[in-house]
Amino acid sequence: MDASVPFENSGKCCNDTVSSSNILYQILNCKEQRKTRMVHQHLPLPPLLPKIYCPCEVNRRVILKTPNITCTRASEVLLKTIMFIRNLPSFFQLPPEDQLLLMKHSWVPLFVLGLAQDQVDFELEELSAPSLLKMILLNQYVTDHVKVESSPLGSSFVEVQKIKNFLGKVWKADISATEYAYLKGIVLFHPDVRDLKYRHYVQTLQQEAQHALMECISMIYSRSLRRYTWIMELLGFLRSFHTDTVRELFFTPLLGNISLSSFLLDILYSKQ
Repeated sequence: MDASVPFENSGKCCNDTVSSSNILYQILNCKEQRKTRMVHQHLPLPPLLPKIYCPCEVNRRVILKTPNITCTRASEVLLKTIMFIRNLPSFFQLPPEDQLLLMKHSWVPLFVLGLAQDQVDFELEELSAPSLLKMILLNQYVTDHVKVESSPLGSSFVEVQKIKNFLGKVWKADISATEYAYLKGIVLFHPDVRDLKYRHYVQTLQQEAQHALMECISMIYSRSLRRYTWIMELLGFLRSFHTDTVRELFFTPLLGNISLSSFLLDILYSKQ
């Protein structure tokens, strides 16, 4: 993603004439409303994710059981994630520096949300400690075929299980396409990212998405804020997922050790 998007130094991001209600809301609101009020009106909300894992699990390493299938689906989710961002004019009204910062800090949580929305489940295989030790000490030769099938050292079981737990909780909540769209807007426009030049504008966009999500939930769930509060708390877990874990588990087995940052930027700024 070498190409850059031109940015007019005309103060678009802080121009008072720009109506916030016409920027993010209209883009996200173009998603088809799924007003399944009768079905979801009294939906019980599952508890949040557990934060404590058994100490004996820390050193466990895992790989995907079917890497070719799962990694292909993961790549499709990643592409959809980038397409979502490309369809937000408000994102490209930010200066290039802010675009890069937001992309860098949001692609992992956006990707995990995409896994949830597309119902991408996956099974794991555990790497035994003796196998790992043998590969490290003997510098065991790994064929190209094996490199494609899995990452030799695998991923942290604890970190991967956090992702699986998160997906399970989201699926139980039965989040609609409209809610996912607003959630992605909230995640993307994160004003706490360091060194943002137009932090206030980013904050305005996030608040707009939050307000739109609250209105959506209020309309479907009879003005109950319990669901909104729970979803906003759940979003906090998205920031806890490690970039290295996501890359090693979902992309390294199929794509190798490519620079995902450059890959994402190439797609984001490529001409359609």
